[in-house]
Amino acid sequence: MLKNNQDIDASEMMIAAERINTSLLNNHIYFLNGDITDYSVEDAIKWIIYENTITEQNKILTLYINSVGGSLSDAFALIDIMRQSNYPIRTIGIGSIISAGFLIFSCGTKGQRIIAKNTSIMCHQYSGAMLGKNHDMEAYIKEMELTNTRLVNVLTEVTGLDSKVVKSKLLPPSDVWMTPEELIKYGVADIIS
Repeated sequence: MLKNNQDIDASEMMIAAERINTSLLNNHIYFLNGDITDYSVEDAIKWIIYENTITEQNKILTLYINSVGGSLSDAFALIDIMRQSNYPIRTIGIGSIISAGFLIFSCGTKGQRIIAKNTSIMCHQYSGAMLGKNHDMEAYIKEMELTNTRLVNVLTEVTGLDSKVVKSKLLPPSDVWMTPEELIKYGVADIIS
């Protein structure tokens, strides 16, 4: 039992936090929060792999996402592992699902993608800064084009929309801010909570 706030010390808070994390993991729940980086997706990838080593009937993995985006290559790494899971992965978008966070959210199991009604939602084309020699910039432009193609392919697959619709509605030149209802309309989410 927790004491009043003045009596709680740092070690008690760490113990309480560890108990919460253990309880969530025991219930097949993982929380992906913050920037999408190699570090943040590493634990999520390990969680999915670990969950797939334990056979349990009717298990659903739940991935809460609150992210303003980050590295698309790291997002694609997590998405590839999500696709290999033997168990459905319910994604729940809360707070912000933006850019790479949006992409990860969209790759949850169809019928299991839940968006909270107060979530900030944004998607956009891949972009990045280029510096260097001409041949380096040409190589970087090629990678940008390949990444945008991967984005279109993933969103086409998870939404069932034609690639032209994905490009015009979800990945136009400008950032696209959306409502939960629009996510349902375009097949990115299934349920508003």
